[in-house]
Amino acid sequence: MALFEEEMDSNPMVSSLLNKLANYTNLSQGVVEHEQHEEDKRREVKSPRMGTFIGVYLPCLQNILGVILFLRLTWIVGAAGVLESFLIVSMCCTCTMLTAISMSAIATNGVVPAGGSYYMISRSLGPEFGGAVGLCFYLGTTFAGAMYILGTIEIFLTYISPSAAIIQAETAEGEAAAMLHNMRVYGTCTLVLMAMVVFVGVKYVNKLALVFLACVVLSILAIYAGVIKTAFDPPDIPVCLLGNRTLSRRGFDVCAKFHAANNGTVPTALWGLFCNTSMPNATCDEYFAQNNLTEIQGIPGVASGVLLDNLWSTYADKGAFVERKGSPSVSVSEESRTGGLPYVLTDIMTYFTMLVGIYFPSVTGIMAGSNRSGDLRDAQKSIPTGTILAIVTTSFIYLSCIVLFGACIEGVVLRDKFGEALQGKLVIGMLAWPSPWVIVIGSFFSTCGAGLQSLTGAPRLLQAIARDGIIPFLQVFGHGKANGEPTWALLLTALICETGILIASLDSVAPILSMFFLMCYMFVNLACAVQTLLRTPNWRPRFRYYHWALSFLGMSLCLALMFICSWYYALVAMLIAGCIYKYIEYRGAEKEWGDGIRGLSLNAAHYALLRVEHGPPHTKNWRPQVLVMLSLDEEQRVKHPRLLSLTAQLKAGKGLTIVGSVLEGTYLDKHVEAQRAEENIRSLMGVEKTKGFCQLVVSSNLRDGMSHLIQSAGLGGMKHNTVLMAWPESWKQEDNTFSWKNFVETVRDTTAAQQALLVAKNVDLFPQNQERFSDGDIDVWWVVHDGGLLMLLPFLLRQHKVGGAC
Repeated sequence: MALFEEEMDSNPMVSSLLNKLANYTNLSQGVVEHEQHEEDKRREVKSPRMGTFIGVYLPCLQNILGVILFLRLTWIVGAAGVLESFLIVSMCCTCTMLTAISMSAIATNGVVPAGGSYYMISRSLGPEFGGAVGLCFYLGTTFAGAMYILGTIEIFLTYISPSAAIIQAETAEGEAAAMLHNMRVYGTCTLVLMAMVVFVGVKYVNKLALVFLACVVLSILAIYAGVIKTAFDPPDIPVCLLGNRTLSRRGFDVCAKFHAANNGTVPTALWGLFCNTSMPNATCDEYFAQNNLTEIQGIPGVASGVLLDNLWSTYADKGAFVERKGSPSVSVSEESRTGGLPYVLTDIMTYFTMLVGIYFPSVTGIMAGSNRSGDLRDAQKSIPTGTILAIVTTSFIYLSCIVLFGACIEGVVLRDKFGEALQGKLVIGMLAWPSPWVIVIGSFFSTCGAGLQSLTGAPRLLQAIARDGIIPFLQVFGHGKANGEPTWALLLTALICETGILIASLDSVAPILSMFFLMCYMFVNLACAVQTLLRTPNWRPRFRYYHWALSFLGMSLCLALMFICSWYYALVAMLIAGCIYKYIEYRGAEKEWGDGIRGLSLNAAHYALLRVEHGPPHTKNWRPQVLVMLSLDEEQRVKHPRLLSLTAQLKAGKGLTIVGSVLEGTYLDKHVEAQRAEENIRSLMGVEKTKGFCQLVVSSNLRDGMSHLIQSAGLGGMKHNTVLMAWPESWKQEDNTFSWKNFVETVRDTTAAQQALLVAKNVDLFPQNQERFSDGDIDVWWVVHDGGLLMLLPFLLRQHKVGGAC
């Protein structure tokens, strides 16, 4: 009842609940705004009034429960056994629970607008991480749409209308390939239809949201009702075994070799499938001749004790027979032909890590509440409560279903992925009460609705990334119709979704989107851990039940699950995210969001500076840490830009470089000129590719300003040990601003500070960074008592591309 508490504050319980359910939507807040624009209902925005139950709990529940539960969970239990299936579900649910805790902390630290997880990560970890993970989350949502569409078509072609298949297989071996082609044809048509519905207007998706939710809830209730019914009245669902091998019951009705007819016995249809003629003396398959046919109950019931047989895993290779443990079987010396015989065979190789990858998409969908925080009356309270309760509810459903499936259903039926031993019927549907069609129709509409929601949400996520402007080539997808509908983003989403549909196999698409979702969840945990450890003043989440250790554990579990599911998919996903990260770093727009990575860098720099020893370094570690003294003209432009070219050639990006200059006057009068001069120096440093820091001093006279720079430039152990300056022009003239007296005093200051001094004469004739010498010599006038600096300079100059061939 705590979930309903907010809805009962001002209205009677029944009327309030009915009103909320009538207006229920599973779409994010930006979608609702577009819908209102289409209907020309732009009126003053009212305060958000959604509570925890309607705003967070139900959308999360609907997003988490889906296609894997209805189509693959029984098969996972059959292959992995109850114990290992329990482990798979526990790992995945623990991962999402830890992520939900981190997400709740981030979401309650401020308002999360449309964009959800992308917004949380980008504002916490910076635009590079945000863009990379945002695009991965977008790809995951898009491939989720493909998975839901494939699930819809699989239900339709396998369990609702098998005769609707366009492409028919000529042989039994070609049935799998024909099924994949049918999935591609129907999937493409369904994708086009759904994309048109989303393009016309999301209001139609919105109106069906309650129907899709009802389908999910009724299907779950039908499963539990069916389990209870098996305790005292198990259904009569015979399964035919030949020896210990399960037979596909599509081409025969009677599970026997002969049956009575006209006061005699005649061979059955099954005899004709295994023998070359229907005569009793026909030549038959050797295994068929040596073994007996038996019938067992496919769903013996929860009180049958079949749970003990289903505890352990039964992994198999592709094309292996689905066999029942403990059934008598006479093995034959040499396998005869199996093609065309009505055996139930495994369609893919099964092993633990592969099942983890297929199952994980069934626990995604935890972001549904955070994506709509602006629609909630009290987002700070609703998001953590609704999301965590939804995960607890769905985890209970999944874990209880694993135990109940193992306790009610025969192992060979569990491992029969497409229900061939049940005449092509859905296994979980045969368990449900009152009718199998409750599950079939419910799962069909549920997966169809989930596909529509993915095609609605993914373009808006891409639009949010494009409008942030951090990825230049995506900016076109930030535009759309006049009301903001992301038309171009929808088109790209449909094209990417089509690639998933062309894969055509649900079992192949599921691990792909598992990678992208796991990467997104991993960075949500990282964001929370970084913010918590940095203890930044703006990190004040209202959700208090989080800890950096939980976030770190969640991040580690996400990373482990990525490599458990598929190590090569994990590497590809990381490569994609890494490429996007580097692209944003080099080409993306500059954004300053006060992100945690910048704070982490400052903490790391602080820690490193404290560890750098004060005092002179060891001789082996010595290298020029240069303070470059620049002179400026009346317009605050650098007089000798080649001095920075020489610096870049000496340093090659290594060590410390401080570019300093002095403005004559008082800071109050010259602060504007000082800012302009600093901008000019930074711009020139970028042109000359000089990596370093700029430090400008305003002083009453040049002499004191240069002395201040030599004394105070740098920080802690990161101080210069070498001063580089240009030889003064017209130094004999008394009226020159850089007179001989200033130059001599600077030399004396440098000597007193025990620093090396480099003076570049005729520096404007020095080579630029773009020049290349193919041959030549670097002449050194060796001064014996210089400490070896003049011998070091040509070596450093040869490390750069300009003088590398000298």
